Amino acid sequence: MLFYKVFIMANEKDNPKPGQINIELDEKIADGIYSNLAIINHSVSEFVVDFVSIMPGIPKSKVKSRIILTPQHAKRLLKALGDNVARFENAHGEIKDYEQPPIPLNFGPTGQA
Repeated sequence: MLFYKVFIMANEKDNPKPGQINIELDEKIADGIYSNLAIINHSVSEFVVDFVSIMPGIPKSKVKSRIILTPQHAKRLLKALGDNVARFENAHGEIKDYEQPPIPLNFGPTGQA
């Protein structure tokens, strides 16, 4: 997995230039999945990120999506997210980090390799 800044030009979509990557996005994936909680576990060989959507007043939820990354790709993702948050804040102002209620330590799946 590599993180690229992807720019799609209308005339290049079907005929990418040498060295470019053609990335397809089907409709189901394009809709996305809402998540307001990410649970991150790791071993020596991988990082596992589980995305969950928790609804107020409902004590049970399911993992909606799981992404498994190598440590190197996790670090690249961290950098890419940091770069994007910085650009967002430069354009729109600081993102406020509101206090969240604590989540029990036994909440969610446990990490396994």
